Amino acid sequence: MATKIRLQRYGRKNYAFYPIVIADSRAPRDGRFIERIGSYNPNTNPATVTLDFDRALYWVNVGAQPTDTVRSILSREGVLLMKHLQGGVKKGAFDEAEAQRRFEAWKAGKAKATEAIKAGDASKREAAAKERLAAEQAKNAAKAEAVAKKKAEIAAAKAAEEAAKAAAEAPAEEAPAAEAPAEAPAE
Repeated sequence: MATKIRLQRYGRKNYAFYPIVIADSRAPRDGRFIERIGSYNPNTNPATVTLDFDRALYWVNVGAQPTDTVRSILSREGVLLMKHLQGGVKKGAFDEAEAQRRFEAWKAGKAKATEAIKAGDASKREAAAKERLAAEQAKNAAKAEAVAKKKAEIAAAKAAEEAAKAAAEAPAEEAPAAEAPAEAPAE
């Protein structure tokens, strides 16, 4: 029986997630499978992969053929590297301890690179947030300045209007006051 390591599609439209399964190559994509060894969720950033490493390694060693996408997932998780290192142990190029040491070194480097990418993404998000905040503060300051200018213009217009009213009322009050002294000597 020819076995394949492949993805099954689950989820809703535009939000799929994929169990990683071992299935007969003649079985339908979402049909019967022999064993489920993990899952792949591309909807998260970065994509989430859960994998039973030992079972995946077992199936790769017994000849199950991964699809292209699953091959890249297995490579990223280190299953194919471990298979390669086990081949070196069988050939006598190095012993099991050396293979395990090489795998752990690769795994540590991979974790460090992943953390660096996550830290870079976090710093980019923080920088973008600071930039948005600065732009919003500049926009608010410009808006506050425009509002203050408009209020000053309204206050100046109101003061000019009151001064004009006061000026119109002042001559009317001064005229009777001016006439009153003229009449006073006549008496």
